[in-house]
Amino acid sequence: MNHFDPSAPIFLSTAYLPPIQYFTKLLHPHGVVLEGAENFVKQSYRNRCHIAGPEGLQPLTVPVEKSPSPKSPIRDIRISDHGNWRHLHLNALISSYGSAPFFDYYITDLEPFYTHKYTFLWEFNLDLLSLCLEWLDIAPLIMFSSEYTEEPPNDYRYTIRPKQAPEDEHFIPTPYYQTFARKYGFMPHLSIVDLIFHEGPAAILTLQRSIR
Repeated sequence: MNHFDPSAPIFLSTAYLPPIQYFTKLLHPHGVVLEGAENFVKQSYRNRCHIAGPEGLQPLTVPVEKSPSPKSPIRDIRISDHGNWRHLHLNALISSYGSAPFFDYYITDLEPFYTHKYTFLWEFNLDLLSLCLEWLDIAPLIMFSSEYTEEPPNDYRYTIRPKQAPEDEHFIPTPYYQTFARKYGFMPHLSIVDLIFHEGPAAILTLQRSIR
């Protein structure tokens, strides 16, 4: 990330059930800009999330169709029906979090996302993001880019990522109860649903404590 300007909005990519670090950025007082004009980035949170299940860390990936153009904006990326992924993702969430304290309270809101077929990844991610914000009872200022901006201040579009992510001086992973922590230890970079299923309405407090 380039320099941090506390008076400017934060730039974020779209993301599938984003990690906790991502949600701490949504609490930025000057809002966030969701990048809709970038090209699709493989092996990123744009179409992947991480959950913790009986076998440890488990990635869930939304398959996407090959773009007709190498410069197609992320808004135009289509979801693929390959591999019955909706059924697999929902079953993985049930298997991983069925015993979590608040799972039964939230799962009925989440199930329709795995029965309704979205065409575009952007819309799917955005509707899931809206649901998670509703669960957290927060209404951040969210803006959308109309064109791609090279190296804006507060650029987290490519640094919040599953692998080899650089250290984020503004994020402090804050431990909370996790179902499989005794077996695998605390996992700090899981999807926001891990935090919400375990902490319910108190999840927002953990997010706030995770901001440096």
